[in-house]
Amino acid sequence: MPQKHFIERHASKTLRRLSRAFPIIGLTGPRQAGKTTLAQHHYPRKPYVSLENPDQLDFARSDPKGFLAQFPKGAILDEVQRCPSLFSYLQGLVDARGQMGQFVLTGSQQFGFRAQLSQTLAGRIGLIHLLPFSLPELNANGRSPLPLNEQLWKGFYPPMYDRDIQPNDWYANYTQTYIERDVQQLIQIKDLNTFRTFLRICAGRAGQIINLSGIGNDCGISHNTVKEWLSVLEAGYIIFRLPPHFKNFSKRLIKSPKLYFYDTGLLCWLLGVKQPDQLSVNPLRGAIFENFVISEVLKTQYANGDTPGLYFWRDNLGLEIDLIIDRGQTLIPVEIKAGQTISQDFMKNLEKWKALAGKTAQSAFLVHGGEQAQKRTAAHILSWNNLEPLLSKLA
Repeated sequence: MPQKHFIERHASKTLRRLSRAFPIIGLTGPRQAGKTTLAQHHYPRKPYVSLENPDQLDFARSDPKGFLAQFPKGAILDEVQRCPSLFSYLQGLVDARGQMGQFVLTGSQQFGFRAQLSQTLAGRIGLIHLLPFSLPELNANGRSPLPLNEQLWKGFYPPMYDRDIQPNDWYANYTQTYIERDVQQLIQIKDLNTFRTFLRICAGRAGQIINLSGIGNDCGISHNTVKEWLSVLEAGYIIFRLPPHFKNFSKRLIKSPKLYFYDTGLLCWLLGVKQPDQLSVNPLRGAIFENFVISEVLKTQYANGDTPGLYFWRDNLGLEIDLIIDRGQTLIPVEIKAGQTISQDFMKNLEKWKALAGKTAQSAFLVHGGEQAQKRTAAHILSWNNLEPLLSKLA
């Protein structure tokens, strides 16, 4: 049954659209982001089966044809990547039935789930990435924005909004129960304490260009281990890499990606931020705020069913744009400043970049940590709690 206090997701529109065009819908994203809730809300009559249940998993593995025969009108199959043998049977089944929107498959390990889908179910599945709540989703459902520091600290995972739980308690449990367990399923780590240190080191480098050797030296692990562990965090939708944009307007560009977390609440917990007021004096507050804005844009792209065309831009002289949104023929530059007071200096990089980009540059945006919104010649200035003028460009 649908939840009594269901918070409508922007991905719902995409889900309905894909359900008319594909026999299978795939929902992927981090654990506890609301995939099962969304699926059950839209398909309340479909049977629900979790393949994390040992009995169900054993049935599916030992007799996949018999397992699927239980569902003549389809079903919601949770954490389906745990039984890869199901995919080839699903392929034949949906082809024979010829009906759209039969099965909804969810998975929280990006690499395994997506690789299996693309190999076996290509052309038969519409894929949606579901991330934690976005700020517009919360606002649209009557959840007025909290003060900025509290919003960054609390984060956007659904349990923060549907139960009485302290963020510190929830993120501690989430890290141990989900992140560490998923890590052990993907790779065998002998020393989890070293991995926990690695997680915190990554948090301390949010918003920075990835330096594999530097992270390895700080954690006491090899360059190759850093690469492997970063891939594991990506697979679990904990971190993402923001690549540099490839348009060579100047002679030399930075070529390494930046590191970001999908959720600022988890990021703050890993950084040891125990209360929201501690963010006021935290030297990483600017990086956390930048992380928030970029993740909000990413959530909108995914909810629309788009492939994120998101980048940063930096040349070897230090000129940098925090976010470039590539819309094909045009580029949207976004500068991000955590300060509450608007300064003309904030516009300098945007003006320089627009001069280099020429006709490809579309309207520029500056997102800041204050309440004011203004339209200036150099940029459209937005408050952090109303990003709609920017997000509407992604539709």
